Amino acid sequence: MKRFPNAFVIILSVILIAWVLTFIIPQGNYQREVNAENNRTIVVPNSYEHIEAPSLSAFDALLAIPKGIAGRADLIVLILLLGGCFYIIEKTGALNQGLNQLITILKGKEVFALIIINLLFLTAGFTIALQEEIIAMTPILLLFGRTLGYNTLTILSASYGSAVVGAAFSPFNPFGVLIAQKEAEVELLSGTEFRLIFLFIACVVWTLYIVRYANKNRVEKSIVELQVNTLTVRNKVILSLLVLTFGVVTYGLISLGWGFSEMSACFFVLGLLCGIISNFGFNKTTELYVDGFKEMIFACIIIGLANSISIILSEGIIIDTIVYGLFSPLENVPTSISAVLMMVSHCILHFPIPSYSGQAILTMPILTPLADLIGLSRQVCVLAYQYGTIMMDVIVPTNGALMAVLALGGIKYNNWIKFIVKPTLIILIIAAIAILVAVKIGYE
Repeated sequence: MKRFPNAFVIILSVILIAWVLTFIIPQGNYQREVNAENNRTIVVPNSYEHIEAPSLSAFDALLAIPKGIAGRADLIVLILLLGGCFYIIEKTGALNQGLNQLITILKGKEVFALIIINLLFLTAGFTIALQEEIIAMTPILLLFGRTLGYNTLTILSASYGSAVVGAAFSPFNPFGVLIAQKEAEVELLSGTEFRLIFLFIACVVWTLYIVRYANKNRVEKSIVELQVNTLTVRNKVILSLLVLTFGVVTYGLISLGWGFSEMSACFFVLGLLCGIISNFGFNKTTELYVDGFKEMIFACIIIGLANSISIILSEGIIIDTIVYGLFSPLENVPTSISAVLMMVSHCILHFPIPSYSGQAILTMPILTPLADLIGLSRQVCVLAYQYGTIMMDVIVPTNGALMAVLALGGIKYNNWIKFIVKPTLIILIIAAIAILVAVKIGYE
């Protein structure tokens, strides 16, 4: 049997398929206008029409690759600086000493440790929609997992997977729920209690599944050998600065409207400070930064290549046709079934549109009039979007963050799919039940 393609080959293959689809799927678009209140471009409902336009040439498809990488420059900078920062901290010995202390404390409590990791990332997912930032943390998380006797699939699902579940069921995901509610003209943060109930259910089920899998698939523990068994004062300071930086970044994201650039600046300073505190000097510190960049380059390229897919579909003028084809038939089925099928359609649409905030902006102005027409609550319309779209971030190969994490973990995409499809289906069934309940009780 031939080796399964790596992440790079898979993304390039999808880019090729996307270009071919621009010749197969009819071109069409919705009219768009600028909302005077927020200066945001919105889609005009019921304005879809077929158009005739030149097809993308092979060279246009090739141009989408550098465009895609350049278009994710802010995220790529964050990943590089995060990677460099963690690489320096690792070289100080602080992380190894910290791991040694944790391992000592958690000896015989490995399941407890796994649950803590799971809950931390669930929390990070539903509060700040943490996802891409996990890329730089992956090598350290995997090392910690091996010391506990857990395989790579366990740790990736407990970190990246948990963050996605938290974001999908969050009542206030700033990049998902709030954007969708705004586009659907639903009161922001409304319906929180209902979402919290099913967030709790989804988190419990996800955690139990991971723990069950982990216990059945334990691996031999890796031994972290250290010359010093207790944390030195210097390393305590470094780890304290790391915790403080995460606290500052979280506050900035929630309260100050920070983005990738502000986060990058914080971690850049943290890396320099840690190098200086460890007496590396500026030369060695900057050299270590560059070494850390090298560790993250592959992940950064995967992020950029994934963005190229959306560019090709957009420039090929077939994105709107895909949206129209998926959602227009829903007005011909009963309301409850239509609501669940709306979630399924969002799942499918997330393959060509890996940005869930972009998917909200594109689909909500189209779907909310449809929801009104068939007697479906706009709040349920938002539920179908958030559950179907965001949850698929653990599946779609067009999601650069997923492919980058898998590449760093040395996991083939086919092996990941074999593992993740079952728990994802379980969570989507919970989501479908939530939608049916919402329709039944007239959730507004």
